[in-house]
Amino acid sequence: MKVAGIPFRQTTYFSDLICDYLDEKEHLKPFYHRYPHLENFEAQIAEKKAAFPLENREVLSKALENQYANFEISKGTKTNIVALNEPNTFTVVTGHQLNLFTGPLYFLYKIVSTINLTRILKKNHPQYHFVPVYWMATEDHDFEEINYFNYDGKKIRWNREASGAVGKLDTNGLEAVFAMLEKALGNSTNAATLKQWFTKAYLEHSSLTDATRYLANALFGDTGLVIVDGDDKALKQLLVPYVKKDILENSSFKKVTDAIEALRALSEPYKIQVNPREINYFYLIDGVRERLIEKDNVFYVNDTSIEFSKEDLLKELEQHPERFSPNVITRPLYQEVILPNLCYIGGGGELAYWLELKTSFAAMEVTFPMLLLRNSALVISEKQEEKANKLGIEIADMFLKQNDFINKRVREISNIDIDFTPQRVHLQEQFKEMYHLAAQTDPTFLGAVKAQEVKQLKGLQHLEKRLLQAQKRKLKDQVVRLVDLQNAMFPAQSLQERTLNFSELYLESGDALISMLLDALDPLNKEFSIITI
Repeated sequence: MKVAGIPFRQTTYFSDLICDYLDEKEHLKPFYHRYPHLENFEAQIAEKKAAFPLENREVLSKALENQYANFEISKGTKTNIVALNEPNTFTVVTGHQLNLFTGPLYFLYKIVSTINLTRILKKNHPQYHFVPVYWMATEDHDFEEINYFNYDGKKIRWNREASGAVGKLDTNGLEAVFAMLEKALGNSTNAATLKQWFTKAYLEHSSLTDATRYLANALFGDTGLVIVDGDDKALKQLLVPYVKKDILENSSFKKVTDAIEALRALSEPYKIQVNPREINYFYLIDGVRERLIEKDNVFYVNDTSIEFSKEDLLKELEQHPERFSPNVITRPLYQEVILPNLCYIGGGGELAYWLELKTSFAAMEVTFPMLLLRNSALVISEKQEEKANKLGIEIADMFLKQNDFINKRVREISNIDIDFTPQRVHLQEQFKEMYHLAAQTDPTFLGAVKAQEVKQLKGLQHLEKRLLQAQKRKLKDQVVRLVDLQNAMFPAQSLQERTLNFSELYLESGDALISMLLDALDPLNKEFSIITI
């Protein structure tokens, strides 16, 4: 195995906001607490330890024992659940949806990043205990986002009607999905393991929550990973004071709105990832997860006939906290209320909305965690690397959009120069003189000069494009090999980790896959990893 890396910004797949965060740009510092440098964790530990109530630990540990009651778990996971009772134990968390058969490959990278950071922290702070946590997004209700995975360039989809929280869905109909997967996998030893995992997870468990817990535990249980389901009455009880503040005072709405305005006011304004609502909780019962809306002091459950007076809603909250489900704005708060957490590890989109939340945490008097971008990786074979070398390609160039990649390579290998940049510069210099002449004689001619400049620049661009196309035809065999190689590394012309399912790598590497990723990925390394196996 060989590991290399390129800067995230160079991949062009990550937003300016995330790249600027990685660069620790000064104007973003008000939007996070501490940057996740190793030396900053000591202060984060001290702050969280002082602020996190011991009684919350007892509730958490007992809830986890109940959640794992019907599962066989590793000694490491058992030890970690018990350790969460202790004041010197802290968590590192990642979260993910209940994607069918883990969904895209980066599910693994999130959890590997989390496990590896706890190991690094233990090495540097041996007096403390660190627990890796996977937070299952059991309360999400967007079934269309999670009901499929890709295999060999095709979608394997779970077709059924669904409503409400996905974690509560039964697993009916997944026999048909298994039949498709079984046929596609073949009959190797590694294929047999994948079939067994799918069968035991989805055909022997009655809910999507339990199926996902089984599969994540099968993949990572030996590392001591702890899997948390937030859809839990005992855990939701700890959230009640914060739900009240959100509903009655619109606290999250006000603070996050202010943070968004501050982000927009920056000299380099960023795309806003999510926007808050006046009430940032859903009402959750079987088959229903709908927004709570207040009008004239009456609280309505959107798209239903359910309504509450203020008094009845507060009574409902006290008696049935499990029926109040946080949205994307308040789920991070819920996580930090129930976990002795130091750091959240997420993708670029997740970190983008976390950067809106610091002041809302302060208003709720909850410690804001460190934010770490998960590892990203491109896994290639030695054979693919050899092909790239023979074609004279830098792997970093493969991240270019396909047309740009091919054009760049054609220019490099062509025996004629198909870059008209010098001609464009020369033309623009000539037109500067014409603008000066027009301004001195008759300023009304400036428009005509501009039109002529645009026409001639477009002509040069068109000619350059035609010459490139001619060279592509001339170098057709080379272009075909380039396209085939890039398509193999970037399926659907996207990052491998966003399309490929782990099963395709597992077929090749088997049980060595997880240990290989644990060895290859460094969560504190600020580069996109390229792993050659």
